[in-house]
Amino acid sequence: MKIEEGVALAPRTTLGVGGPARFFAAPRHVEDLHQALSFAAARGLAVHVLGGGSNHLISDAGFDGLIIHPAMNGLHIEGARLTAGAGVAWDEVVARAVEADLYGIACLSGIPGDAGAAPVQNIGAYGQSLEDHLLHVRALDTTRGEIVELDRAACGFGYRDSRFKAAPGRFIITALTFELSRAPTPLRHAALDALAEGASPAARREAVLAQRRAKSMVFDPADPNHRSVGSFFLNPVLRDPGPILARVRAALGAQVDIPSWPTPEGLKLSAAWLIERAGMARGWGEGRVGLSTRHTLAVINRGGASAEEILAFSRRVQGQVWSCFGVALEPEPVFLGVLGRS
Repeated sequence: MKIEEGVALAPRTTLGVGGPARFFAAPRHVEDLHQALSFAAARGLAVHVLGGGSNHLISDAGFDGLIIHPAMNGLHIEGARLTAGAGVAWDEVVARAVEADLYGIACLSGIPGDAGAAPVQNIGAYGQSLEDHLLHVRALDTTRGEIVELDRAACGFGYRDSRFKAAPGRFIITALTFELSRAPTPLRHAALDALAEGASPAARREAVLAQRRAKSMVFDPADPNHRSVGSFFLNPVLRDPGPILARVRAALGAQVDIPSWPTPEGLKLSAAWLIERAGMARGWGEGRVGLSTRHTLAVINRGGASAEEILAFSRRVQGQVWSCFGVALEPEPVFLGVLGRS
């Protein structure tokens, strides 16, 4: 396996920003992965795993260490069980499941990035989450130096969260396996109400892709909104929602209808709704950075923006929502080397 030097990272992210990696490796096999980690250990290098780059804001200075880009391919379906290598594009995984007429992940269509990164964020959309049908992941446990198999419970999933996100660097995912279904799974999102409960996986995929395209949430270089990480902020979950809801109503009017959803962790609010009500409409921005003209949650690089400009803009959005409503918005992407964050 070749370990390259000075590899540009901006083209490997959907935001299109970031300096070079000092070293870069794309292991295709577990043996390659061991080799890359040995290379880093012998030189005292920091290591960071980068998949499809759809959830990263990388410093303009780049990364002074080794970037590992898992490139394990292969996609196999046996019955209702699907296994994909970490380097397979996530939407290809969904497309293959749909072609096989399997239910369970069709509503996760159009999400950019690689399969290996999907469990880290516990990706979700349109009423489905990756954890719903995940059987297990295979990963290299870097503390033990061996491949382990972690079932759903061992992955520690939460809302856009997982064991892998909580302990970055310990596990490098090499493959994931789903137990899907030949029978229709429930539809759990209002945007899909036009579909019958028994709608085919293909119909579900097309409906979701149409919704995502309308919001510029499908990576399309012809779309002026395409340089983004999708949703830049998590929907806030309030453990004690009463005071916050009262403050929002006081600011906007007692009769305002506040979009919210109960979850096991608390009451979830719409970050996009809060951003808009705080005075930042779709398309609002400053110079080379702004909000998507189609989706308030997407912070976009309008062209030529730096990582620091994107960070400053995102903080302004956070500050305005906090000032208006007392709600703290948490960024969703990984900040690599940006103002010391990683």
